[in-house]
Amino acid sequence: MALTVAGSDSGGGAGIQADLKTFASLGVHGTAALTCITAQNPARVSAIQPCRPQIVREQMEAVFAELPPHAVKTGMLYSAEIVRAVAGFFKASCAIPLVVDPVMISTSGARLLKHSAVKVFKAGLLSLATLVTPNLDEAAFLTGRDLKSVEDLRWAAKKIFSEFGCAALVKGGHLRRSKEAVDIFFDGEEELLLSAPFIRGVHTHGTGCTYSAAITGYLALNYPLGEAVTLGKEYISQAIVQSKTAGNHSVLNAFWT
Repeated sequence: MALTVAGSDSGGGAGIQADLKTFASLGVHGTAALTCITAQNPARVSAIQPCRPQIVREQMEAVFAELPPHAVKTGMLYSAEIVRAVAGFFKASCAIPLVVDPVMISTSGARLLKHSAVKVFKAGLLSLATLVTPNLDEAAFLTGRDLKSVEDLRWAAKKIFSEFGCAALVKGGHLRRSKEAVDIFFDGEEELLLSAPFIRGVHTHGTGCTYSAAITGYLALNYPLGEAVTLGKEYISQAIVQSKTAGNHSVLNAFWT
């Protein structure tokens, strides 16, 4: 079993919806704690309604009471109050793998983590994480430096590990002029360079959510962290390659397996 603590995407491509589809495709029972309701589609996020922090915590308590997960991931948390509720819960009661997808800004540019939440996110949540999975912009924000090359990704992964004490998977899919989608994993001992051909002409929504959910699913199946990350890379690469069309948009194929 696996738990996702994240927002709802009314377009079905990211957030809770993407996570639960990914868990199901791996044969993992998925549970969820909803943090926000969003009005969005592949083109834009038009509205966000955060849940009360207390109901976020109560959802997690309900899941752990009867369906204790073997791995957990967080996605969109949005506010400092929700971050505190989530971090407080896991600090007190969780000794299982925790994958933090630092959802900060949507593909369309909407802010999904308030400025006022950043400090508590860094200090309160990242220190509890087993793995954090920033994309290029998120890693630049966490490290305070623009990242323009694979060597920069390597530096950022080590910097994040050094500063926050968690393994890092820095995703370089947005590197300019790159023919490969290159990610760097570092956990203090092992470094992995994960590469797949960059698929041009396919613009999908929810890749970060799906990638981190796949890693969480493999961790729930008791794969070691490095192997779960490697399998997660293959999963998201194939979900893109074998993407489908919904309306006029490309959508990830969570069930390519």
